[in-house]
Amino acid sequence: MARSYGTSTARVEGLKQMFAHIRVLIVALMTAGPALAQTQAPATAPAKPVKMVVLGDSLSAGLGLSAPAAFPARLQKALSDKGIKVDMINAGVSGDTTSGGRDRLDWSIPEGTEAVILELGANDALRGIDPAVTRAALSDILTRLKARNIAVLLCGMLAPPNYGSEYAARFNAIYPELSKSFGVPLYPFFLEGVASEAKLNQADGIHPTAEGVDIIVKNILPMVEAFVGTISRQRS
Repeated sequence: MARSYGTSTARVEGLKQMFAHIRVLIVALMTAGPALAQTQAPATAPAKPVKMVVLGDSLSAGLGLSAPAAFPARLQKALSDKGIKVDMINAGVSGDTTSGGRDRLDWSIPEGTEAVILELGANDALRGIDPAVTRAALSDILTRLKARNIAVLLCGMLAPPNYGSEYAARFNAIYPELSKSFGVPLYPFFLEGVASEAKLNQADGIHPTAEGVDIIVKNILPMVEAFVGTISRQRS
């Protein structure tokens, strides 16, 4: 049996109310349409990776480790895990001093490089090189990278105690002073949390194990994130 809607007048009123509700629903859907389209639109394509070079010595090169366990590779993975894409070049050369890094700067830092993590000085300190020579070499590197509009994150190094307190004071002052004068961010001590920890270093007591590298990466990661973020913002 067909459903009864009562009298003719009641039926008309009922139909009016029904059409009124339908009209309100249509208007609401039309209004919400653009917003729905925005929320369902595909995500914007991610920014292109930052081109980065780690210019360093054996601590970057990964002496005694496999290539994937070296600092640049582990740092790249840690950044990738956070959704930060970086094209990384490992320009670490075992035994290199700051002067050696300066001498090979042009071919170690290819065109298109946007960022450099500068990790040099450990061999200067181990060999007792005059801190004035180390300072001059790092100053030249920073000056030349600045001229190329390449951002730099400077990694500090501390002198071993065997050359005395005067040498250590002169050497250790280099990094914070250059950071200030060139206006570049400074990670105070590259081996923070790893130096002098036997279980985190290889048999020579100098070069980190794979676990030691991971500690370095964990400690420096927040500063590198901020560093890359600044470069990304400057692109726009």
